Amino acid sequence: MSSIEIKVPDIGDFSEVEVIEVLVAEGDTITKEQSLITVESDKASMEIPSSAAGVVRSLKAKVGDKVKEGSVILSLEAAEDGVSAQSAAGTASVPAVGKTAEVASAGAAAVAETTAAAPAAVATPPISTPASPPVVAPRESPAPGQPRAGGTPGNLPYASPSVRKYARELGVDLSLVTGTGAKQRITHEDVRAFVKQAVSPDRLAAGGAGLSVLEWPKVDFAKFGPVETRPLSRIKKISGANLHRNWVMIPHVTNNDVADVTDLEALRAQLNKENQKSGPKVTMLAFLIRAVVASLKKFPELNASLDGDNLVFKRYYHIGFAADTPNGLVVPVLRDADAKGVMEIAAETADLARQAREGKLSPSQMQGGCFSISSLGGIGGTSFTPIINAPEVAILGVSRAAIAPVWNGQAFAPRLMLPLSLSYDHRVIDGALAARFNAYLVSLLADFRRIAL
Repeated sequence: MSSIEIKVPDIGDFSEVEVIEVLVAEGDTITKEQSLITVESDKASMEIPSSAAGVVRSLKAKVGDKVKEGSVILSLEAAEDGVSAQSAAGTASVPAVGKTAEVASAGAAAVAETTAAAPAAVATPPISTPASPPVVAPRESPAPGQPRAGGTPGNLPYASPSVRKYARELGVDLSLVTGTGAKQRITHEDVRAFVKQAVSPDRLAAGGAGLSVLEWPKVDFAKFGPVETRPLSRIKKISGANLHRNWVMIPHVTNNDVADVTDLEALRAQLNKENQKSGPKVTMLAFLIRAVVASLKKFPELNASLDGDNLVFKRYYHIGFAADTPNGLVVPVLRDADAKGVMEIAAETADLARQAREGKLSPSQMQGGCFSISSLGGIGGTSFTPIINAPEVAILGVSRAAIAPVWNGQAFAPRLMLPLSLSYDHRVIDGALAARFNAYLVSLLADFRRIAL
């Protein structure tokens, strides 16, 4: 046998490319045209194959190196023609690249034992030997969710550069993915299926995220300027965890619409003028809750919750509304809103909001909601995407109303327009249903007399 150096061939117009993976290890027996390293430029990634067969004696390239045409990848003890041909012929029975003769013999013995144990009536199909050795030998498939055996570069997952790049973008560890392609090659579909399984509700509920993502960056902010550190409030810690779970587990879609509330605002102002000495102050939220209840009755899918493969339809109407407090966001629940008028709703929501600001809400006052409303009307904004409050399937975001010119058929007239943003769980509600719900809600707010119909 003779020792030769395997070099980087012509790689086109690139002057230098970075080595992102080393696919073999010292001592591995490789075949001609087998991939040795994966390199990546700013435009593409590619695998560099071997120009000869033999045994790897020393590696000259490592991950992170910059290589170009003519750079030495490894030193190879080239196989003689007879040995090379014999190795190529036996490639189909070798379980993985770099395995020793003893492992190959053990694998053959296991196959023979399995064949002998099979019923005599079942004929064993012949094993066809390929005309030429494969580029990369198939690797043993791990159990689902378990890493592949071995941690050497020779045990890297079997996947194309485009699949590797796709996995890196999604933060997926390919050693956890089982390939379904030819010779257990990992495909784009395998990566997508792995991500879909990893973010499934059952998997996340069990506490396993399933994605191998980069650690949160640790930065010494004081190096760049003065800082002040304050602990998160208890409410923010609790709500933050819930919001993160809901955003990850629920496929959010938001439908935006605007309601003409010119006449409704005039009614609200008139009611407050009449009851300025007695009775609660009527807010737009009270009208919104009343209109939402009527809309939920017409579209009961938005008043439901997922329970496994079942959809639980609720025959009660408990409406949660986001309350801004000094310690963070809380969501008190107005119970049996369908049995209450606007004045009663206004009084009860005002009392719940006061208790929220004072930190006096009990846990029972924040449970059992069917649908939530998050209003930023008193602050500003034109639209936003509110996060659904699980196990609910929808939430209404309300932004600040503003005067806008609206065509009435003859001329533009100034009208008070209220932006509405409905976020919904796409597993339960499709776009058409969400649009119909919003359109119906808009019609009620434009002419509140429709509530009585």
